[in-house]
Amino acid sequence: MNEIKMKAKALGIKVMATTRKADLIRKIQRAEGNFDCFGTATEYCDQWDCFYREECLPSPKSKRNK
Repeated sequence: MNEIKMKAKALGIKVMATTRKADLIRKIQRAEGNFDCFGTATEYCDQWDCFYREECLPSPKSKRNK
């Protein structure tokens, strides 16, 4: 989370202690000119160059365990 906060600050985003991780990542995505979709994809994501893609999508293992 510290890396995310540092990245947000570098982009000029005000970081508050109560800001949730997903909300902060979405603000970063918007500031970088990308879709602000972190955590909203269910099974597919076409944002191949997104820095947060791996963290955003559920892993295949977690799908099998359901």
